[in-house]
Amino acid sequence: MSTVVVSLDQRIAEAAALVREELHGDACVTSSFQAEDVVVLHLVRQVAPEVPVLFLDTGYHFAATYEYRDRIAREWGLNLKNILPVQTVAEQEAEFGILNRTAPDKCCALRKVGPLFAALEPYGVWFTGLRRQQAKTRANLQAVETFALPCGKQLRKLSPLAEWHTRDVWQYAERHAIPLLPLYDLGYSSIGCEPCTSLPTGDDPRSGRWGGAKVECGIHIQPTAGQESH
Repeated sequence: MSTVVVSLDQRIAEAAALVREELHGDACVTSSFQAEDVVVLHLVRQVAPEVPVLFLDTGYHFAATYEYRDRIAREWGLNLKNILPVQTVAEQEAEFGILNRTAPDKCCALRKVGPLFAALEPYGVWFTGLRRQQAKTRANLQAVETFALPCGKQLRKLSPLAEWHTRDVWQYAERHAIPLLPLYDLGYSSIGCEPCTSLPTGDDPRSGRWGGAKVECGIHIQPTAGQESH
């Protein structure tokens, strides 16, 4: 069976067309400021420069991530919205201990999933940098999906890079002179909170997340009925 080779120009054209078709006034982009998210942000801002950019400020990110976020926000003039959990890191650790060591699912729920689902409620369109190649859990990712928040509201969840390969992302960044998070230069391939991110252990780019105990934090998993958003 022959493999169809899709050029970067074609991938860019298809992604840009999806953005133009789906972009509405109530759209937002979520960004961890990893390579894919910055590429999607670059694409969306060509149509809507003032699009809200939601960053989950867990309090556990690498210092380099915060520095890079601030640099891109400043240089690109982003409409950045830092989404904070209900509790500070100190408050959460005082009440529950170091959850990222003892109960990472709960830590992600408190510092990422709940805050993001609440922050998404005002929007109708949600752009992400998800790609199928990133993880087995994303193998069936569609560029356009319906996502229901715990409050019952349904969003149009858009992943313009769903079919892109890693090389496409990096070539796009190079073509547009987009600087990437310096942590990639140290060998990291998937970057989240510092305590739960290590160097990859094999071909799986997300093998360095959560010590291999899991591969998803939960923000891209359809919530079940009755799940709290706060």
